[in-house]
Amino acid sequence: MDASGLLPITAVFLLVTVEFGGHALLQFITTRHGTLTPLRERFFRAGHAHAGVLLILSLVYFLYLPRARFSSGAEWVFGILLLAGVLAQSGGFFLHLALGSEGRSSLGTHLTRTGAVLIAAALVALGIGLIQNL
Repeated sequence: MDASGLLPITAVFLLVTVEFGGHALLQFITTRHGTLTPLRERFFRAGHAHAGVLLILSLVYFLYLPRARFSSGAEWVFGILLLAGVLAQSGGFFLHLALGSEGRSSLGTHLTRTGAVLIAAALVALGIGLIQNL
């Protein structure tokens, strides 16, 4: 199976984890109100929102990936780069939620920034591939 066939399936199943996260967040802000500090609630919301939006972006990305006419290996590299970036960026918010403190960088904030760079690299690669095949 090629990258544009398997990786979107992975993204769809990852969206199920975002749904579970939405359920957990809803519990925290309704029936278990006060369980999360305001800082942790903000980072939970940010991680959850970024994960959902970026996974939807990845589904669009995988629709366009074949149009760039990359080699099979390059499609795998760029597709995995994108999904790794999505997991790193959103996961960094959750890591900061667990380890970080107000107004200070943590391993989580560094992971979030790294994820953004990975996503940007995958998007730039796709953009270049699409331009080359106009």
